[in-house]
Amino acid sequence: ENTKIIYYLHTLKEQYHQLKLQFLMRKRFSPLINISSIISQLKPYSCDLCGKSFNQAGSLKNHQLIHSGFKPYSCEFCGKSFTEAGSLKKHQLIHSGVKPYCCELCGKSFTEAGHLKKHQLIHSGFKPYSCEFCGKSFTEPGSLKKHQLIHSGVKPYSCELCGKSFTQAGTLKKHQLIHSGVKNYSCEFCGKSFTEPGSLKKHQLIHSGVKPYSCEFCGKSFTEPGSLKKHQLIHSGVKPYSCDLCGKSFTQAGDLKRHQLFHSGFRAYNCELCGKSFTQAGSLKRHQLFHSGFRAYNCELCGKSFTQAGDLKRHQLIHSGVKAYSCDLCGKSFTQAGHLKNHQLIHSGVKAYSCDLCGKSFTQAGHLKNHQLIHSGFKPYSCEFCGKSFTEAGHLKRHQLIHIESQSCEKPKSSLLTSGDTALIWPPSTSTGSVWRGSTPSGSLVSSSLLTSPGRKTSQRSSRRPNSGCTS
Repeated sequence: ENTKIIYYLHTLKEQYHQLKLQFLMRKRFSPLINISSIISQLKPYSCDLCGKSFNQAGSLKNHQLIHSGFKPYSCEFCGKSFTEAGSLKKHQLIHSGVKPYCCELCGKSFTEAGHLKKHQLIHSGFKPYSCEFCGKSFTEPGSLKKHQLIHSGVKPYSCELCGKSFTQAGTLKKHQLIHSGVKNYSCEFCGKSFTEPGSLKKHQLIHSGVKPYSCEFCGKSFTEPGSLKKHQLIHSGVKPYSCDLCGKSFTQAGDLKRHQLFHSGFRAYNCELCGKSFTQAGSLKRHQLFHSGFRAYNCELCGKSFTQAGDLKRHQLIHSGVKAYSCDLCGKSFTQAGHLKNHQLIHSGVKAYSCDLCGKSFTQAGHLKNHQLIHSGFKPYSCEFCGKSFTEAGHLKRHQLIHIESQSCEKPKSSLLTSGDTALIWPPSTSTGSVWRGSTPSGSLVSSSLLTSPGRKTSQRSSRRPNSGCTS
């Protein structure tokens, strides 16, 4: 508020001096004389190229150096040149590190008084320069001009290495640092380097834990206003970026680019341990956590560990029992939206993933991969008791039931599987019509005749299980 008052007082002071000058002009000269012509006489030296006027011939000469491009004053530290000696002196304050002009509100310092004045407009909130195309306002006319280049579509500054164009020369310079590989700004906490000081400052907010930008819809906080804006697109439901190949839409252009890599089939990031390829570097890093065996995220309820925080959150939904995603067709509920989507493919009958070798189709890509292992002959899951191998982990578990049933008379609660797994396959099936009697995992005595539904056929696989008909 104090800054606003100071700014308005400064504006009123300027208006007062202008009115005072006009009053003196009217008092001293005849009313017949045009005041504007008198004011123009106060600055008799005009530039032929741009029309700007000056009250001294020397000022005009200095100004004309701008048009000539002649810059006789060079900085001995960085080589930058200037048309005037005063401009060089102001510039050299940057190298000296002296910033005598300090903002009383935030403590930020500047080398020039003019820069401080421009900065104080930020605190006042006063933005008198508005864009006629989108209504965005700015504190300075120069900022408005730079902004309007976005609407014009003109990008006169192009990168010679990659051809990317920019509206401003400064933006091009920053971009070219990417190609040079020079990263002069390093984080003192983690050692990560950046090409720009602004990028380093944004990064250091991660270490500080400060997230000043909060979402008014869900309360999620962010370190940058840009990240908050991107997040709020999720709540708005607006997805302006659509894939030309499959029609899928995204809230951000970057998400669309990453998605399009799946269609291209290009996977530039390869795992050195298993050879698996990925479209993104982040996906490769997450994959490599499986090889490292490091699982930093533990479930407090069952002790199960995970390599990623997201996997732990999804797992904890199992304990909560909350199944927020329900199928409209059959009413079945799921803990995750992805599981619901996979389930709905069953109702749709769409099987988009086909095997190139036998033509068999599947609703999910994972099912196709499991199927293709049959053709490859690769069986990574081996039984530790008999050495038999299988293409899927589920097949191995079903096979191990044979070994469990062979020991069911001695060890009703087998150590081969957990009590939860054993409960799913209890009791062992019988090869003959004899009645099996034994204890369930819960400890109660039951008969297989009570648990077998009428008319249910015994599978060939069950009839071959050894010692399945042992009695108590």
